[in-house]
Amino acid sequence: MSKVEELIAESKLSEILHKNEAEKQKNTVIWVLAIIGAVAAYLEDFEDDFDDDFDDYFSEDDQV
Repeated sequence: MSKVEELIAESKLSEILHKNEAEKQKNTVIWVLAIIGAVAAYLEDFEDDFDDDFDDYFSEDDQV
C-alpha cells in the first residue's frame, strides 16, 4: 500500500475506535441511570408496603 492509503486506513480505524469509546460511555450512563431508576422504584414500593403494614396494625382510633 502507498503512504496515502495507509494514512486513510489509519484515520478510518481511529474514527471507528473513537465511536466505540463514545458508545461505551453512553452505555455506561444509560446503565447507571437504569440502576438508579430501579432502586428508586424499589424504595418507593417498599415505602408503600411499609405504610400499608403500618396502617394494618394501627388504626386512627388507636392514636393519641
